[in-house]
Amino acid sequence: MIAAARLRARKPERARHPWIFEGEIAELPHEVKDGEVTAVLDHRGSFLARAYCNRRSKIVLRVLTWQDEPVDGAWWKRRVSEAIARRGPLQAGGALRLVNAEGDGLPGLVVDAYARWLVVQISTLGIECVRDAIVEALKESYVPDGIYERSDVPERELEGLQQRTGVLLGDPPKEKIEIVEGAARLLVDIERGQKTGLFLDQRLNRAAAAAYSRDRSVLNCFAYSGGFSVHAALAGARAVTSVDISAEACRLARENMSLNGFPDSEVIEANCFTYLRDASDAGKTYGQIILDPPAFARGKATLESAMRGYKEINLRALKMLEPGGILVSCSCSRPLSPRDFLGVLWSAAADAGRSMQIVEERGHPPDHPVSLDAPETSYLKCVILRAL
Repeated sequence: MIAAARLRARKPERARHPWIFEGEIAELPHEVKDGEVTAVLDHRGSFLARAYCNRRSKIVLRVLTWQDEPVDGAWWKRRVSEAIARRGPLQAGGALRLVNAEGDGLPGLVVDAYARWLVVQISTLGIECVRDAIVEALKESYVPDGIYERSDVPERELEGLQQRTGVLLGDPPKEKIEIVEGAARLLVDIERGQKTGLFLDQRLNRAAAAAYSRDRSVLNCFAYSGGFSVHAALAGARAVTSVDISAEACRLARENMSLNGFPDSEVIEANCFTYLRDASDAGKTYGQIILDPPAFARGKATLESAMRGYKEINLRALKMLEPGGILVSCSCSRPLSPRDFLGVLWSAAADAGRSMQIVEERGHPPDHPVSLDAPETSYLKCVILRAL
């Protein structure tokens, strides 16, 4: 008999959850090696799924398919090509996420396209073991100029893996790759930039925020390479100020503003908490303020302090917002629910003595799909509010 993992009875709400934890496993034979794909049986002994295994991870089994089918080279090519096909045509010179891990049934794998370059991020041992098959599938499905790996994420350490970056296909990329995002032109550093080079999950939110920017003075905090700032300026903002603590991010933001025809736009290298406090105390005001900070909470243990941080920056921003002004407030902290984030915004508005309208509640773009069976993989909150 072929070795297979056997589960204990799962709770109904976890019946098709693709993450299987150690406590849910009744038996995992030693013949099943870490990194390998194995059959998974339910508590009655019936076939349930095929998943890859890693005993070093808290998530011991990650489901790849609920069908009793071989997971071989042909399977990987088909699954990758199906994910890419779902995105439809890419805007010439544009950028898009082609594979979004659990959202595309490929846990541990993210693939982003920047024009004709692909950036691959591998966070699990199961995907690490099929890296060559993934590269081959991407070669056939997308025909890129090159593929670069950005597997420099902390999640790899939980899988017993070292961080890894480098060229997987083609020549090394240019120092910066120019992409188009609607009317905007943006430079992307796929070797050293944050995430895979750009926060593609905010792609449509940048355009949505810009719809409120015309004739306003705009403050963009945690600006990184200035994506929100470029869109605001192109939409007719009266003035745009970008603030980020990273000198390299500020250099890239200046380049992007200049590339789009705004070389004199103000870019300030500063801690955004400090800048917001000082600007608020000085009585500065803005017609639109954008807050897109990094994740303040990586786990439940840091959620309480994260909520204090979110409240502080939103409270400062609300105090500086002009009557009728627009606040665009974002959170990418996975443990913070949309409801709790709205609670933070309500608390900040109450303390600031401001009446606010919720104009839009936004999240992931379509190229960042979330599995309904794995709601934990949803993380992005973007709320657009208007001051009354």
